[in-house]
Amino acid sequence: MAAARQRFRRWFHERLPRSDTLVLTQRNVYILPTRAGWMLAVTLLVLLVGSINYQLNLGYLLTFLLAGSAVVGMHIGHGNLRGLTLHLSPPAPVHAGQPAPLDIRLSSERRRDRHGIGLGVLADGGSAHTHLGWADVPAQGSSTVQVAWTAPRRGLHDLPALTALTLFPLGTFRVWTVWRPAAQLLVYPAPEIHPPPLPPGQAQPGPAGSSARVHSPGEFDGVRAYRRGDTQKTVVWKKAAQAFAAGRHELVSRDAQSTQRQQLWLDFEQTGAHGVEARLSRLTAWVLLADRLGLDYGLRLPGRELSPDQGVAHKTRCLEALATC
Repeated sequence: MAAARQRFRRWFHERLPRSDTLVLTQRNVYILPTRAGWMLAVTLLVLLVGSINYQLNLGYLLTFLLAGSAVVGMHIGHGNLRGLTLHLSPPAPVHAGQPAPLDIRLSSERRRDRHGIGLGVLADGGSAHTHLGWADVPAQGSSTVQVAWTAPRRGLHDLPALTALTLFPLGTFRVWTVWRPAAQLLVYPAPEIHPPPLPPGQAQPGPAGSSARVHSPGEFDGVRAYRRGDTQKTVVWKKAAQAFAAGRHELVSRDAQSTQRQQLWLDFEQTGAHGVEARLSRLTAWVLLADRLGLDYGLRLPGRELSPDQGVAHKTRCLEALATC
């Protein structure tokens, strides 16, 4: 029975169109009694039978008063969700194992406030996760709710189905909708926690005939005294900080003729790790480390090569290549 329900939910979700913006109407808003609602229905039935059996006018009054309140609450709860517009902002990439925040904006054009609206990610079984984001939407205004979803592995993933629900005002009826966003989430490999030092630079063919090597992260062999006109990018600030700590006001700059004779390559085949995921995890850690140190670095993957460069755009390209490798 449970397997049949799960297959039905999967079939129902797959027939829904994908869209990052959803307008809630009578066609996509559903309503059913909650457990409290079913208990109220049983209680009303008992009250009605007792009132008929003993001809109690006050019993009739109480029964129909409670039944009328439940019916009014049903219409109010359905209207609390109907007419809302849900919009999902494109999620930012995350590393494997990290929850991805999904920012959802709820907009209302109605002149009355909407209360107690929750949003969450639907689990595989069709039920919402226990951690729902709740919000009240002001009249003719908007509100933002953030929910989290953790992707199972690295790569490019379709977002799971989301749900918006409300139990307002009495909690006797559950009003909900199912939403399949069209946005996708890019998940980078998880960086290795304690990676080894960056590999040494590889020699470039040049007139000098000898190659300089990167012996440790951030250390360069080719430096010279600072010359007026050198850009801040060429100053070796680590050596400058050591000189200032020793009481010397000495600046040194990278010797372009020396440093250009070597290149830092992060090679998939030369990571020293075993297994594809372990290698990608180490390369991810190296990319983040080289970016923090401001180094020029290239990336070699099976069937793909990214030339040495630096900056946020280059780091993003490298991480995307590692995620989809």
